[in-house]
Amino acid sequence: MATFEDLQVLKAAEAVADSIWKRVTQWDDFAKDVVGKQITRSADSIGANIAESVGRYNFGEKLQFLYYSRGSLFETKYWLNRIKERGLMNQGEVQEYIEGLTALARQLNSFTSGLKTVRADQKKSAIRESTPEYITDSSEALFSEEDLAFLGS
Repeated sequence: MATFEDLQVLKAAEAVADSIWKRVTQWDDFAKDVVGKQITRSADSIGANIAESVGRYNFGEKLQFLYYSRGSLFETKYWLNRIKERGLMNQGEVQEYIEGLTALARQLNSFTSGLKTVRADQKKSAIRESTPEYITDSSEALFSEEDLAFLGS
């Protein structure tokens, strides 16, 4: 039986976080304290929130933690911009991390969409009184193409 550790989206988040950790440990104490702790926490938080979403029973809570993960992903992008501007990594290194975050954002979108599909299927099979039909946009994604473009810049 597969466990949450087997989730590809979680493995991708862990890879980004572990790579950032290894890079930050090479910095001087001031850089580690001011920027290193922040980016390490935000990168770790991406995967931690994915893991926490899996442990939640309620679909609304599951989605909320995936949204927290999205926020941490954007926070990590923010810190990468600071790192680049402060000369702690070169442009090429920063760009590699941004590409990794963009790929992770797409995986997070897919994971969230899959969860929403499971939720919709379960709602269809439940026995309930009939309810009014609400029109929703089922194509709602965690990241818009504009968000993904921003991550890649």
